[in-house]
Amino acid sequence: MNRSIARRLALMFALVALFVFTLVGTGLFLVLRTQLEHHLRESLDDRTQIARIIVYHAVTPEKWRMAREKLTDMTPHDGSTVYSVSSTDPYFHYSAPVQGTVQKSWQGGYARVSPPGGGQDMLTVMVTIPAYGARPPVQLQVASSYSPNVRTMRVFGSALAALSALGSLAVLLLSYSVARIGLAPLTRLTREASEVSPNNRSQRLNTAALPHELNDLANSFNGALERLDGAYGRLESFNADVAHELRTPVTILIGQTEVALTRNRSVEDLRHTLQSNLEEFERMRAIINDMLFLARADQGERATGLVEVSLAAEVAHTLEFLEIPLEEARVFAQLHGDAMARVNRSLFGRACTNLLMNAIQHCAPGATINVTIARDVDQLRVAVANPGDPIEPAVLEHLFDRFYRAEVSRTNSRENHGLGLAIVKAIAEMHRGAVSVESANGINTFAFSIAASRVESDSAATARVNAGAAALAAEQTAAAGYSSLKGKSA
Repeated sequence: MNRSIARRLALMFALVALFVFTLVGTGLFLVLRTQLEHHLRESLDDRTQIARIIVYHAVTPEKWRMAREKLTDMTPHDGSTVYSVSSTDPYFHYSAPVQGTVQKSWQGGYARVSPPGGGQDMLTVMVTIPAYGARPPVQLQVASSYSPNVRTMRVFGSALAALSALGSLAVLLLSYSVARIGLAPLTRLTREASEVSPNNRSQRLNTAALPHELNDLANSFNGALERLDGAYGRLESFNADVAHELRTPVTILIGQTEVALTRNRSVEDLRHTLQSNLEEFERMRAIINDMLFLARADQGERATGLVEVSLAAEVAHTLEFLEIPLEEARVFAQLHGDAMARVNRSLFGRACTNLLMNAIQHCAPGATINVTIARDVDQLRVAVANPGDPIEPAVLEHLFDRFYRAEVSRTNSRENHGLGLAIVKAIAEMHRGAVSVESANGINTFAFSIAASRVESDSAATARVNAGAAALAAEQTAAAGYSSLKGKSA
């Protein structure tokens, strides 16, 4: 069950208020009890002083009889104050002293006594009056009941508890109302967020009237909407590009098959049709395999099966494999620099192959492709530079996007389906690197980097993904070599 923020805030405020009321009430209760006890002692001192004067001047039996009458008159009927006098002479004796368990005693002879039988506690004080005239020395005890104090404290405690409870309830109700008013911007924010849908992806939360505490939340949510909108747009574009790329070979296959079925064909004609269809199937398989590889790379997989190799040796091996395409295009390649690194050899070779094939396709006959290996801080950079037409800045930032081609007319689409550079980017990221492209002074440079430090091994699942990627790289490279050889033989 979802909890209401307003209710939670109101409950917490009420608990805080109850805690504060309890602390204040306890303090007031203790202060009042101390003051009442202080007043009780003062009252007891006054009564003791009066009784002492009366007893002190009772120096004869006649005066003692009058003193007893005065003490009797001073004793209340409810027994809240008790006077007693004791001495060695039984004649100078008045009432029985208060006896019981002493609960607490203070300096000056004060004591709190609990009489037997469960009566009210009494505050007592004992005074010794020296002999005077015919009166021997006597012990005067004056006691006052705690009953008024106890009743007062009981009434005060009950009233204080009731007021604390009512005050906490009032705080609870008022806090709930205040919290709902204070959370109104959040309610409006929630309502605006609920209105966002795929049909109005451009809608954003209005942050102008939001308080400071919610402004960061709204900006973060708007940022998430921006990223989702961009991802949704890229997905739509990706789907459209996939449909376009697959529609072309499927259309060709259907057309060639329909033509072949319109009349009887010789074996040679059928062989030529099947060979053409095979090329289209190879193209479709390449597109699907590349898409699967990129999808796995998008899941954050890291390259495994890493071995320490010379990057120059790996690039030289790739150049040797691409010897026929280089000869067909009548271009040359030169290798500069070297470095040792831990890489997945198949993935690294595929990235180099894609960059070199891209350079070969955009080089004029007689040009030279320069492959440079260099260290850049904690990265090892492999750059492929070739002479070519300048590339517009608006085009540069999209060259590593999937299915992107700089040519609007999609020329040479049969040989290039626009995933080669995207795969280079994915391989670089799997090696904790990045890609870059520059176009200046008639030289276009495409580069990717890999981490120079040791790359940690990932899970077995990642190993299976990269094993599949390695096989896919070999397939694609073999397909490229097959196409080149077929073109040369033609």
